Amino acid sequence: MLRDKLVAEIQRKQSFLCVGLDPDLSKMPPSILKEKDPIFSFNKMVIEATSDLCVAYKPNIAFYEVFGPKGLESLEKTLELIPSEVLSIADGKRGDIGNTAEKYATTFFDYFGFDAATVSPYMGMETMQAWLAYKEKWTIVLGLTSNPGAEDFEMLQTQNGKKVFEEVILKSVGKGDNLMFVVGATRPEKLAEVRKLAPDHFFLVPGVGAQGGDLKALYDHGSNQHCGLLVNSSRGILYPKKGEFTTDDIRESAMTLTNEMRVLLEK
Repeated sequence: MLRDKLVAEIQRKQSFLCVGLDPDLSKMPPSILKEKDPIFSFNKMVIEATSDLCVAYKPNIAFYEVFGPKGLESLEKTLELIPSEVLSIADGKRGDIGNTAEKYATTFFDYFGFDAATVSPYMGMETMQAWLAYKEKWTIVLGLTSNPGAEDFEMLQTQNGKKVFEEVILKSVGKGDNLMFVVGATRPEKLAEVRKLAPDHFFLVPGVGAQGGDLKALYDHGSNQHCGLLVNSSRGILYPKKGEFTTDDIRESAMTLTNEMRVLLEK
């Protein structure tokens, strides 16, 4: 999916919501656990509740790999349910070089058919080459993440006075329209700094909901003329309550965000 189509979908739905498909058996409704393939059944429930509200889905690959071949089969079946106009993001954070990177890119883009994938850049610019070769796919580079441990490396100052995350972004900007950055929602003031470094690129913004990100603040600090944001929510949408819950409960959680997004986009 190219940039123009993504922007058009955001405008059509008045939403920049990305739903994280992170199936956790310990949090699913008891009725789903009785299904033959509870992961697929749960994802089906989520997609049916949200596909007209969101512009992207982001399966976290670890939640499927942990179950081996059966989990990956559930992932394949899930991808078949995602409408073609909705971006599918493989959240695998792969970060290798050369032939290994090519195999990862082939796996996610050719075998599974994802539209985008998250990539860790910390082995250098070589980590991106195999991914960026796919001109109609999105490479989503870890920029400034929302976890507390981001302070350990990403915020370190380099010899030239810039922080590590700034170097990553500055060295990556301009590599193509199909390049996106991960920028955490729990740091809205930093989001503004990153936007200055990458004015035209899309940001994938995790951390809204369970991690405490403020939607209005991140939009005010991080949006550009095309919106330029995909705001991800996983736990906050997938698990609206403990015990039994329904498709309607999931939809209501998603609409809490999309209603606010609509207001922000209309400003």
